[in-house]
Amino acid sequence: EAPHGPPGNLFPCVSRFLAGRLPALTVFGADYPTPDGSAVRDFLHVMDLAEGHVAALRRIDSLAGAVPINLGTGTGHSVREVIGMFAEVTGLEIPFQTAARRPGDVASCVAGVRRAEELLHWRARRTLRAMCEDTWNWQRRNPDGYA
Repeated sequence: EAPHGPPGNLFPCVSRFLAGRLPALTVFGADYPTPDGSAVRDFLHVMDLAEGHVAALRRIDSLAGAVPINLGTGTGHSVREVIGMFAEVTGLEIPFQTAARRPGDVASCVAGVRRAEELLHWRARRTLRAMCEDTWNWQRRNPDGYA
């Protein structure tokens, strides 16, 4: 979560903002047809992603050629829900501004995980809370990203 240049993904944006490395936090779109008006995405913990890749490597010989398989939780969380969870786990207030939707962004995007479960015998295990806690713990220990 240490992109070169300004981050474009929500988790590094929130953690950098909390660490004082980003001057403002912006939520793009407040009028999506979602419960709170912000976009919904299927966020996946990096360790679940790694374990999903290991599961694919373990099953590679049993698959018939190249098979597209989504790795995700199968559950969506809104941008505002993620910000709220970061506030809960850090105990910090997280003010944000809203801006217009970004071109091309969809209201909701959630992975279909059936193939991962059936073909890889894999399922994401970590919660949104764990994702926020681990992101914040990493950011606090690495305030400037990677040296």
